[in-house]
Parts: sequence; C-alpha cells; structure tokens
Amino acid sequence: MTIRAVVRGVGHYLPERVVPNAEFEQIIETSDEWIRSRSGIERRHFAAEGQTTSDLGLRAAQAALADAGLDANDVDAIIVATSTADLTFPSVATMIQSGLGLSGGFAFDVQAVCAGFVYALTTANALILAGQAKRVLVIGAETFSRLMDWKDRSTCVLFGDGAGALLIEAQDGAGTVADRGILSTDLNSDGRFKDILYVDGGVSTGVTGHLRMEGKEVFRHAVEKLAETAHTALEKIGLSGGDVDWIVPHQANIRIIEATAKRMQVPMDRVVVTVQDHGNTSAASIPLALSVGKQRGQIKQGDLVVTEAIGGGLAWGAVVLRW
Repeated sequence: MTIRAVVRGVGHYLPERVVPNAEFEQIIETSDEWIRSRSGIERRHFAAEGQTTSDLGLRAAQAALADAGLDANDVDAIIVATSTADLTFPSVATMIQSGLGLSGGFAFDVQAVCAGFVYALTTANALILAGQAKRVLVIGAETFSRLMDWKDRSTCVLFGDGAGALLIEAQDGAGTVADRGILSTDLNSDGRFKDILYVDGGVSTGVTGHLRMEGKEVFRHAVEKLAETAHTALEKIGLSGGDVDWIVPHQANIRIIEATAKRMQVPMDRVVVTVQDHGNTSAASIPLALSVGKQRGQIKQGDLVVTEAIGGGLAWGAVVLRW
C-alpha cells in the first residue's frame, strides 16, 4: 500500500465588501471595459478596516472543517500560505491555531507569493508521507488590497482579498494514478527575476511598501513556466493534458489562464475560472477556486485536477491530485 494525502474538506471565505470595476473610475484614469479587456476581472472583495489575513484564514479553515465533518482537534498541523501576514511575527498559522481553539500540533507560514499555496500543499504532502502528520489544514489567505498603490492603474485594479483552505489527510492508496490524493508535485524558483514583481517595503525599509510589477515580463514568464511546470508534474506520473479533468490555475489574468490552457491542449470548458469575481487573491486564489469549483458542481470525487501558479521570486510550481 501507498500513503496518499487526500482532500477531505474544502472551504473559502470572502470579505463582505464587493468592489466593482466602476468604483476605480472615481480614483484613477480607467474604465470597466479597460480592466475587463486586459484581465477578465469584473469585481473583487476587499477586507474591512481591522479585518486581518488571519481573520479571513480562520473563516476558510472553519468552512473546510465543516465540509470534512471534522473538529479542529482532529488536525495535526496548519500551514498558511500568505505574503500579507498580520504582523512580522508570529505567523498567521499560529493565530488561526489559536482561533480554532487548538493548543497542540504545530503551525507555520509559507511565503512564495502567488505560488504560496502550491508550495504549502507540497509541504503538507511531504509531512503526511513522512508520517509527521495525519491531517493538515492548508490555507491560502491574503489581504493584498493593503499593498496597493492607488495611483498605479496597472496594478491596483488587479488584486483582491480572500482565503481558501483544504483539509488533507493520510489515506491508503494502491500506488497507481487511480488513487485519490496528491499524485505528483513540481516546484521551481529563479531569484534573478526579483525585480519584475516585488513589494518595495519591508523590515529593512521601515514601511509596508507597495506592489510593483512589470506586467509584460510577468505575462511572458507566466505562460511559459505555468505550462511547463504542469507538464512536468503530469509527466512524472506518466500522464498528459488529455488525462486532466480540471485545471485549477492561479487566478491572475484571464489571458494567462487561456494561454496556459492552450499550451497544455486543455479546452477552457475544463478550466475552473473565478478571476472575474475575485481578482488576483495571490496565495488564496487556488484554494478559493477549488472551493468554488466544488460548490458549482464542477469538481467531483475521482476527477484528476492540476493546480499551477507563479508569483514573485520568481517562484512557480504545480500539483496533480485526484479529488
């Protein structure tokens, strides 16, 4: 028998405030048509004043536990992917651990920007395969609205806030691609490209800073690297795009999503798309889309799902799992 990290529950949370594209017309030179045509985004959610990343992540974690029919005390570990932690330390994960009423187990954050959830899910898989944990809450949570330069129309219209969570647990499998659970992973990074996507603040500067992006360069790298990492992850288990039931990509830009699907030779009716409603929620976008995809009735048990993402670093990767 082979141990597999199987999805037991999934959930998400979005802040109450919905921000349509039209709202940006009041503060910068832009339009609903301009934003839609370049990104596919129609609206996004912004956290309320005083509402933190850990608040969003806690709500998503509770939803995933409810979906799984489990109690917080059934969880051995919590991993949170985020670039917008409440504080420099302690971790968002330990704050969510406290919010769930847990004093046991362990919790920590992973920071790989928009690729963070793929990195966190890969780490959780490794913990389960190593016998370090039986059940792990893997959460992506962000309040990216707090990193925006509201004078930069090329970036401030693209991002939103939210959280998504998966509860994964160790289950026995036969060791074949028919098993439920995580079947393969692929992680990559290249620090030479730091300057095309970064935040110009941090501990060394004494300010939070704002997100800065060279959009054309990020687009070029995204299309190439996302298709490549997804292909690599599938190839590791002898599969290809034709075997995939659903691609659940990082929801950054509809043009990137479409171009990546085309390279993988997967039609768009097999791609879960939520970018129009959420914008780019960074590390939260994949678990958000997985949760919404399940709610819509798209993703069903036994489906082969590929998730892939790229973010600042550059960091990118993919996970292949059977739902």
